[in-house]
Amino acid sequence: MKLKTHKKKPRIVRTVILIIVAVIQLFPLYWMLTFSLKGNSEIFGGNILGLPKDWRWDNYANVFNQTNIPKYLMNSIIVTAITIVFTLLLSAMVTYAIVRLKWFLSKTVYILFLVGMMLPIHAVLLPLFVNLKPVMNTYAALILPYVAFAMPLSILIMVGSLEGIPRELEEAAFIDGANIYKIFFNIIMPLLSPTMATVAILTFLSSWNEMMLAVTFISNESFKTITTGVLDMVGKYSTKWGLIGAGLVVATIPTIIMYILLSDNVQKSLAAGAVKG
Repeated sequence: MKLKTHKKKPRIVRTVILIIVAVIQLFPLYWMLTFSLKGNSEIFGGNILGLPKDWRWDNYANVFNQTNIPKYLMNSIIVTAITIVFTLLLSAMVTYAIVRLKWFLSKTVYILFLVGMMLPIHAVLLPLFVNLKPVMNTYAALILPYVAFAMPLSILIMVGSLEGIPRELEEAAFIDGANIYKIFFNIIMPLLSPTMATVAILTFLSSWNEMMLAVTFISNESFKTITTGVLDMVGKYSTKWGLIGAGLVVATIPTIIMYILLSDNVQKSLAAGAVKG
């Protein structure tokens, strides 16, 4: 009986700790949701953390009817989707070239990509502004730098996964007559799918939530993304903060959906990395 009691205590402590961590993680979502259902009088009247006394569901209707949030949301979806596709494809190609192909500059190229992880956006903002002038106020003005900044981390993650894939699979495919392109698209990319799901989520988060480049390179209303769109809702003289909260909730929903859809693959990728380590 004593042994069973001693075993239960660590489990209880672990459960309590996990519950506390879960509450801390979920509290910002709770606060944002309740914030979006309040009016200015209630937000500034002392009821900051509690449930709304007057549930303002019309905030969500007004977000879609009185603002350009639907257009900004679509722009963010377009920019982020294209960024993810190009990041996954280019990073996988570079990773395959570095790990599998034999050429004397492979390690140098890998190091150069890793150096890119140390470059902050602020350091290259002016050069980017000068070089991207021809495509300013277009989707390309955001997609090009987003892909460039996402690739170093993506390559770093994929290199570790690709090194764990046996070369015998490719050698067998070569013997059967497959060329390098068939091997890459039919063997390597499917095997990298859990890792690519992790990369997709990281790229999604960095692109979807990015604001500095979006504010700098996009001034045309037709190409603004959701982050700059919510920022524009802050008025110079008066601001409907509940409306902004509703806009933030709308902007957060795609992130939650993205993680739910790819969470299984992310767990597989982390488990594979743990086993490899």
